[in-house]
Amino acid sequence: MMRKVQLLFVLLLLPLLSFAQAKVDASEIIKKLNRGEAVSYKNTVITGNLDMTQLQNKKLKKGGDGDTREYISTVTAPVTFVNCTFQGDVLAYFNPGDDGSGIFSSGPNEVYNTNFERDVLFEDCAFQQKSAFKYSEFKAGASFVGSRFSEEALFKYSEFSKNVNFSNVRFEEEANFKYVAFPKNVSFAGATFMEEANFKYAKFQEGVNFRNAVFDGTANFKYAKISDSFNIRGADFRGGEDFKYTKLNNRSVSLSALQSANN
Repeated sequence: MMRKVQLLFVLLLLPLLSFAQAKVDASEIIKKLNRGEAVSYKNTVITGNLDMTQLQNKKLKKGGDGDTREYISTVTAPVTFVNCTFQGDVLAYFNPGDDGSGIFSSGPNEVYNTNFERDVLFEDCAFQQKSAFKYSEFKAGASFVGSRFSEEALFKYSEFSKNVNFSNVRFEEEANFKYVAFPKNVSFAGATFMEEANFKYAKFQEGVNFRNAVFDGTANFKYAKISDSFNIRGADFRGGEDFKYTKLNNRSVSLSALQSANN
């Protein structure tokens, strides 16, 4: 009888164990990146800061701004995180002179960036602290489907070469995609923007999908340029919007005109 009770207890406990997340320190991931190994984690809590700007292959970029020393680290293998929680910062960009206040130190300006040569997947992940991919080059596919950014999602000046997918992502603070030139097949379908959705000066070179997206904050598409199609069918613009100087196929366009065209 006791054995049956123990077996029943184990069977009841198994579903709970299957949902439990393992833990790994970010330093272990950095070691893999430095060895050029593929990184793949599922149902895992990543503790500590995942700082990818200081890899062993870091090099000083030549021909940059004479007043700024720019160092580039390169992730050479695929990176895959599925249903993972990042408890610390996730950094592919770091400027030690920037304390977040907008006031930079008067010392030598150094910037550390990270480029990705292979596919990058952060799907159904939770970024609980700072995330910064400013200036990063994604030379293969990039997917952040179903993820949640608790702080600013910083993708300003990022370069995407192939498919990009931010479908069903929840941005709880600013989603900063200012100056990004998106390639084909870019999707923000079903995304939720709690604060400003900043696509100012962005370029959508072969269309973009915002179907069923929710804009609780300002939808800022000022000076944005869209080629081909701009799908906002079912999108909910609850906050303010700025489509001043926005162009679709080289013609000025307003939000009301876009909504009429998508009905």
